[in-house]
Amino acid sequence: MRLPEMNHKKIQRIMKKYDLVTKVRRRNPYKAIMKKRLEHRTFPNKLQRAFDQIVPRSVFCTDITYLPFNKMYAYLSVIKDIATGEVVAWNMSSGLEITLVTETIKQMESCENALIHSDQGFHYTSPLFIEIVQGLGMIQSMSSKGNCIDNAPIESFFGHMKDELDYKSCVSIEELRLEIARYMAYYNYERKQWTKNKMSPVERRNYLLAQQKEGAGRRF
Repeated sequence: MRLPEMNHKKIQRIMKKYDLVTKVRRRNPYKAIMKKRLEHRTFPNKLQRAFDQIVPRSVFCTDITYLPFNKMYAYLSVIKDIATGEVVAWNMSSGLEITLVTETIKQMESCENALIHSDQGFHYTSPLFIEIVQGLGMIQSMSSKGNCIDNAPIESFFGHMKDELDYKSCVSIEELRLEIARYMAYYNYERKQWTKNKMSPVERRNYLLAQQKEGAGRRF
């Protein structure tokens, strides 16, 4: 016997009249987790601790650190040029949302084939961050899981910054942001680095670029 056809509105009226409830299969939480993991991607460690770089704007490292102040926390995202030691981009937020790193990487100019190295944190494995990096023509590299030594240049920067900056005395995030901006300018233009021939990062960058130009001139 063939049942008469009826649209969904009629079915809803009948169900309401007789208090009928459909049995809906619940969403499998494990499938949702697996799908989320598949969206995030990790990348091999292409840097391999080759920290002795001499070409500016060719190899970068990035990470996030937290700054406790006035019973609050701020989170700082930084991108550093390994060859010069220069902080080329940074962003600060009161939360760990994905925009903390995406707004940092967006400050970068197009760096075709430049390497950017990070840990395997969810910010850097996220599809949005990967898309922005690829749009800049950059190549991602990641530390082995749980190995901070693979990203030593940025860890060293955070260590020096926390030793030298009185961030804990700040009473608001606006004050902290101003202090961070001042420190970044000091670090890039004034702070001498023993491992960079006692030059500031900007001095080191200019020196390396001049060396490159001189070397290129000798080849012709």
